[in-house]
Amino acid sequence: MQHYPDIRLILDTHAFLWLMSGEKELSSEARNVIEACLIDGAIAISAISLWEVSMLHAKGRILLNQPCLAWIKRSLEAPGITLYPLTPEVTVESASLPGNFHGDPADRIIVATARVLGIPLLTRDQKIIDYGKDDYLHCIKA
Repeated sequence: MQHYPDIRLILDTHAFLWLMSGEKELSSEARNVIEACLIDGAIAISAISLWEVSMLHAKGRILLNQPCLAWIKRSLEAPGITLYPLTPEVTVESASLPGNFHGDPADRIIVATARVLGIPLLTRDQKIIDYGKDDYLHCIKA
């Protein structure tokens, strides 16, 4: 299995979309954290985020400036961004998250990825932020 020792931050899908689209939705704190991590190539997105982007696009909930696959490939070529795979550790962790976490599979996989790597998750999802308040996860508010 490939190791990812330099990853220090996971982006939730919406934060990834905002970053790649240049939208101003990210807080100044979030932008500072992202900029510091990008310098070292230390930001990851979960593989499930690509599925979420594809589904949002297919349902017309987001508009991309090019075909979805081209947008994804271009985004993954951005300096400092790493795609983290769906590993056996992440899949098992996502099925057995401690505490009371909701059933959305994509959120469970993203949270499990951050937990397996032991790094913060940058998100604006209040359910995930609340989960982090119980010390199950370190969250940075997007």
